[in-house]
Amino acid sequence: MLERTSESLIHQPDPVDAPWWRSAVIYQIYPRSFADSNGDGVGDLPAVTDRLPYLTALGVDAIWLSPFYVSPMADAGYDVTDYRDIDPLFGTLADADAMIARAHELGLRVIVDLVPNHTSNHHVWFEAALAAAPGSPERERYVFRDGKGPDGSEPPNNWKSNFGGSAWQRVDDGQWYLHLFDYHQPDLNWQNPEVRAEFHDIIRYWLDRGVDGFRVDVAHGLVKREGLPDFNGVNHDFGPEGDRLPTNTSPFWDQDGVHEIYAGWRTILDEYTAADPTHERMMCAEAWVQPAERMALYVRDDEFQQAFNFPFLATHWYADALHDVIELSLRSNDSVGAPTTWVLSNHDVVRHASRLGLPQDLPRPNGIGAADPQPDEALGLRRARAATTLMLALPGGAYLYQGEELGLPDSTELPDEVRQDPTFRFTKGVELGRDGCRVPIPWVKDAPSFGFGPSAEAWLPQPAAYGAYAVDQQDGVPGSTLELYRTLLRIRRERRLGNGGMEWLTGFDDDAVVALVNVAGSGERTTVVANLGATPVELPAEAGSVLVASGPLTEEGRLPTDTTVWLG
Repeated sequence: MLERTSESLIHQPDPVDAPWWRSAVIYQIYPRSFADSNGDGVGDLPAVTDRLPYLTALGVDAIWLSPFYVSPMADAGYDVTDYRDIDPLFGTLADADAMIARAHELGLRVIVDLVPNHTSNHHVWFEAALAAAPGSPERERYVFRDGKGPDGSEPPNNWKSNFGGSAWQRVDDGQWYLHLFDYHQPDLNWQNPEVRAEFHDIIRYWLDRGVDGFRVDVAHGLVKREGLPDFNGVNHDFGPEGDRLPTNTSPFWDQDGVHEIYAGWRTILDEYTAADPTHERMMCAEAWVQPAERMALYVRDDEFQQAFNFPFLATHWYADALHDVIELSLRSNDSVGAPTTWVLSNHDVVRHASRLGLPQDLPRPNGIGAADPQPDEALGLRRARAATTLMLALPGGAYLYQGEELGLPDSTELPDEVRQDPTFRFTKGVELGRDGCRVPIPWVKDAPSFGFGPSAEAWLPQPAAYGAYAVDQQDGVPGSTLELYRTLLRIRRERRLGNGGMEWLTGFDDDAVVALVNVAGSGERTTVVANLGATPVELPAEAGSVLVASGPLTEEGRLPTDTTVWLG
C-alpha cells in the first residue's frame, strides 16, 4: 500500500504566475561541437540558428551558449580577449543578433556565458599590465605579487591551478600573476572598482543586444582572501571521495565578498526587467560550493535566480544518496525562496550515460581513455535514461547538455595527440580532462562528420559508435532516447512539474527505490518511482496509469531495475 511520508509536502508548489526561470528547462549549446555551417570542422552561430527548430521540437524553454567571444582558444573560449565581439571561428555580431532574434521568434530564451574570474593573457588590459611597472594601475586590474625567497624566484604562495601545477606565473620583470586555471587566463582583481565597472558595462551591452540572461563561470572564485595566505587543504569534491570541508575554507573559493558583486549585477538585471516586464532577465551561477547552506547564499532574492545543483550531478547511483541530496537541495533553496536547478551533464564532466556505466563505488573520473576501464554502454544508457526521467520530474529548473537527448556517451577513444583540454597538458596526461564530452554531436548517420557539418572535418574526431546515436536514427522511433526526452518535456510542461510541490512516498519493499509525488498547484498528482535495486518492484495501482517510463516494464507490469516511471 502506498504511503505518504509523515511530513507530506517537503516543497510547496509555485504560484501560477511564477517567473519563467523557476521551472525552465535550458539546453546547453557548446558552439564548437553543436553544428558547423561552413565545413571547417568547428561549430558556429549560423549553424546554431539553423538548428533552433530542432530544439523547439525537443521542448526546451531556453538555450545557454558556452563562450563565443574573441579568444585565442587556449581553453576553448574561456580565455576571452574581447567580451563585446564574436570570435571569427563562430561568426560575427550580426550572426549573434540573428541567432537571438530567431530564438525569440521560436519562443526560446537565450542565455550567454559570462567569464568574470579571468581574461585571456592577450586581453588589452593584460598586455597593458605586462608593459607597465609593478604597482601600476594597469597591474592593479589583475593579481600581481612579488615572489618569495631572496631573489623573488619562488611563487607568492602555494596555491595550485585547477588544471594542475602552480597557480602563479612569473613575468620578465620578476613579479608573478595569479591564474587559478591556465596561465593563459590571469585572474582579475575584483577589489578594483575599474574591474567592477567594466563588467557592469559588459552585462548592459549584452542585455541591450537582447539576451535573456547569463550563466556565470566560476561564480565562486572572484574574491580571494585578504593577504593570499597559503592553503594546505585538499581539493574539494562532491562525491563520496570528497573531503566534505566547507568550500570557503580555501582562500580562493566561495569568499563572502562575492555576494556584494552579484547583488550589483542583480540590480542591473532587475532594472531591465522593470523596463520591460515581458522580458524578464536572469542569471545562473556555476558555483561548486558546499555545504548546501553556503550554496543557498548565491540564490537569495537579491543575487542569482539559479545555481547549478552540482551535488546532485555528483551523486552516485544509490537510492539513499539521491533521496538525501534531493531533500537537502529543496530544503536549502526553499529557505531563501529560490528554485532548485538540476543538472546531470555539461561540458566539464564525463557524460552521465558513461559515468553511470562505471562502478559506482569509484571516484568520478576526469575523463576516460582507451586504456582505462570502459563504461558498460548499455548499463550506462539505461541508468542515464532513468536518472533523467527522475530529474525532469523534480520541482525547479533543469539544464540539459547537447547530445544527452541522444543518449550520447563520452568518447573514450581519443588519442593523446588530439587532446586539447589544458588539464591534460598541465598534468602531463595524469588527468585526461574534458575532451571526451566535447566531441561534435551526430545528426545524420551516413553523412560526413555524421552531419555535424558539410565536410568530414571535426575539431575532435568522432568515434564510429556515434553513428548509431545520430538524430536521424532516433527521430520518430518509439522508445529511442530522443523520443523519450521529447515525451518527458511535453508531459513536464503539460503537468507543470517544474512548478509543482513534492512529497516522498514510502511503503515499497525494496529500499533501493526513490519514490515521490509531484503535486501541481491545481492538485494534480504525478507519482514518480525510480528502481535502483536488483529486482523489479510492484507499482502502486492507486497512483494511476503509466504516463511515461524510461524503459519497458516487465510482462507483469512491474518496474525493472534502473528504470523510472511517471504515473498519473
